[in-house]
Amino acid sequence: MSELKRYMGLFQLTMYGVGLILGAGIYVLIGEAAGLAGGAVWVSFVLAAIVAVVAGLSYAELTSVFPKAAAEYTFIKNSFKSNFLGFIIGWLTALTSIITASVVALGFGGYLAEFIDLPIVIGAILLLGALSIINFFGIRESSWTNTLFTLVEAAGLVIIIYIGFTFATPEPVDYFESPSGLSGIIIAFVLVFFAFVGFEDMANVAEEVKKPSKTIPRAILISIAITGVLYILVSLAVVRVINWQDLGASAAPLATVAERVLGAGGHTMLSSIALFATTNTVLIILIAGARVLYGMANDKSLPAILKKIHFKTKTPWIAVIGIMLACMAFAFIGDIVLVANISVFAIVITFGMVNLSVIVLRYSEPTIERPFRTPLNIGKFPVLPLFGLGLSIYMGFQFELTVLAVGGAIIGAGTLFYLVYNKRKKDEYSIK
Repeated sequence: MSELKRYMGLFQLTMYGVGLILGAGIYVLIGEAAGLAGGAVWVSFVLAAIVAVVAGLSYAELTSVFPKAAAEYTFIKNSFKSNFLGFIIGWLTALTSIITASVVALGFGGYLAEFIDLPIVIGAILLLGALSIINFFGIRESSWTNTLFTLVEAAGLVIIIYIGFTFATPEPVDYFESPSGLSGIIIAFVLVFFAFVGFEDMANVAEEVKKPSKTIPRAILISIAITGVLYILVSLAVVRVINWQDLGASAAPLATVAERVLGAGGHTMLSSIALFATTNTVLIILIAGARVLYGMANDKSLPAILKKIHFKTKTPWIAVIGIMLACMAFAFIGDIVLVANISVFAIVITFGMVNLSVIVLRYSEPTIERPFRTPLNIGKFPVLPLFGLGLSIYMGFQFELTVLAVGGAIIGAGTLFYLVYNKRKKDEYSIK
């Protein structure tokens, strides 16, 4: 049987991870976050980075044990010995990938419309089609495209940091000013956590990574460290140039910061870089989403057709096409803040279950080989995953009712699909 081709080493996977994390989130949501947290928006990014590091350590341990595609599905299924729980987490991962890629593609269409007279939806669909072709041709092509785009979008953030810290502020900046106090910082923290979402998808290309048990844990932690430092520096820099009230009102906050210092050319430059950022985000989500479908199909939790590997490109081509068509269908959703929160809701549930999986597996499979173990343990018991689980539960109570309703509907739809699909499989088996 055809298998996925192992191409990615530590450098490629780290760049892949940085590209996963850097993206549309920081370019769009930092304005919304500043409107909520004020000058203290950097505190929200520090909190989000802490949660990402804790979750990243749990992912690192579980990936070293189970280096498979459809990572979260595999983690939960093996830790809890439950096909249903594994399926629901895999379902959440795949569906949120589809929704997020669609909305970020719309963001690309919006930026593209500033340069070309083209409807936003058409721009989004053209992007999804073009990137799906790259995804089809192979992980090597996708990886190098991602590396190039990651360097461009990182350069955009470095420019913002430079102009922010060299800007002559008329008066000292109050980095602890928050219009709504601690509650505003916390709400902003939940929102900007979307900017860190993505590193978990590094585990979903495990079957295309060289020495995955060692490479993936290292790449996860390095990529979170790089992006965390960049994000915190950006959040400190932007409020030096523009007050948090104006940032909160801007639809393109980083472009607005660049325009304030560099003029109209600065706005054009950052808008151009944002095209690379949104493109890169969509590319990587399409890659990871296709691998989730492939991994679940390979484990017989989704139709077998999704696990087909192209004989020449060695990519899960049916899954690639399926993700592309689903994203195009969802491209008519428009509220990026709402969708960001829906995505974070799904990720919070997933992170909570992943952290719990580390704890459960320490006792249910104490002798299993763990090339990487999370630090700070009391005997068998891992302390940091418990902390991560507590943070996930706390974050779960911060969402608005609309987000909870949509998230519940997604879980309900997954449950219905699981029951119907498994009944059909049983019926087919009994006939045979």
